[in-house]
Amino acid sequence: MYLTREEEEMYEGAEGPAVQKSMEILVALGDIYEAEKLVDITSAQISGVSYKTIGDAGLEFLEALGQDAHVRVPSTLNPAGVDLEFWKELGFSEEFTKKQLRIVKAYQKMGVTTTCTCTPYLVGNVPRLGDHIAWSESSAVCYANSVLGAKSNREGGPGALSAAICGKTAEYGYHLDEHRKANFIVEVEANLKGADYGALGYLIGKTVGDGVPYFKLLTCTPSINDLKYLGAALASSGAVALYHVEQATPEYKDAIKDVNLEEIEKIAVNRKYIDETRHELSTSDRKPDLICLGCPHVSLDEIKTISNKLVGKKLKNQLWVCTSISVNAIADRMGYTKIIEDAGGKIVCDTCMVVAPIEELGFEVIGVDSAKAANYIPTMCGLDVIFDDFEKLIQIK
Repeated sequence: MYLTREEEEMYEGAEGPAVQKSMEILVALGDIYEAEKLVDITSAQISGVSYKTIGDAGLEFLEALGQDAHVRVPSTLNPAGVDLEFWKELGFSEEFTKKQLRIVKAYQKMGVTTTCTCTPYLVGNVPRLGDHIAWSESSAVCYANSVLGAKSNREGGPGALSAAICGKTAEYGYHLDEHRKANFIVEVEANLKGADYGALGYLIGKTVGDGVPYFKLLTCTPSINDLKYLGAALASSGAVALYHVEQATPEYKDAIKDVNLEEIEKIAVNRKYIDETRHELSTSDRKPDLICLGCPHVSLDEIKTISNKLVGKKLKNQLWVCTSISVNAIADRMGYTKIIEDAGGKIVCDTCMVVAPIEELGFEVIGVDSAKAANYIPTMCGLDVIFDDFEKLIQIK
């Protein structure tokens, strides 16, 4: 792989051990994937934040690296394992939280913005069309590539952090235009609404693996939030990092330009397939004792919709609405938070139901409107899950 003179010096240790180690990781990845060179990135998004997922070994690595490392590009963090401010009120243990706070502090020392969210594009980390970036949260990568038209591979946590420290990443995979072409055509005859988009993503992700699907939604037009949940499900049931939607995403014309459409596999989806997938995503028929929304983290518009449904009402089951601290601050000012709290719900920041140790809090059945969460909760938390639209999950007194 070709390195510039500046990159060679970084690789040889001229800028310190942290940069040298990071360059070694980037060059090793480049060699594995046969990249010809490195490219400059405009931002990074780093996973490996929750103590639940990285443990003591990850904590020790980050604290050691933080003695010398500092990021060169705007960088944000994935969700942590607890709400960093209101962890005690939610029932999280002090032992877990102390180690979680040390992880966040280690990243902060490196200059990483400690807004812990899987939707960095909602809090200012918004790459431009064509920007090279190094993001690691699978749903965020899918959104950045597909909806924003930026260019990122599905980085691992160490790879994204190394890219942030060096300001570069290896040019392979989705950084190259030839790998952004569609290789599946998905014709959707069903009129999709709400959780249907997550069900569609889960269904197609299992089918295409790491392919690039091109969706023809014949009877509906997706919103930005719909695209967010579609991509999150595609990335969790498969390894999709880029999809295209006809008339909706920025590269849909380029995705099929100079492509022999006769040779591309076609997938037809009707209402029967969507309904069967929705049923498959639930592991219990019991009523949920906790509803968790926000996987990926909810937007302000979604919080507004939730609060409108709860005005003057009281909930029977517990409700967590997971979002970033930035979006929560606006929701506070708009009065949405008070409406949700008056109904008995909670706005939960910095974390989500997948990476938090909710299995230690006494819940048995979790209700979600996210196919990604429905896919992960049984395996990562060991709890049953009910997948449905939010309106059908809540129970009013």
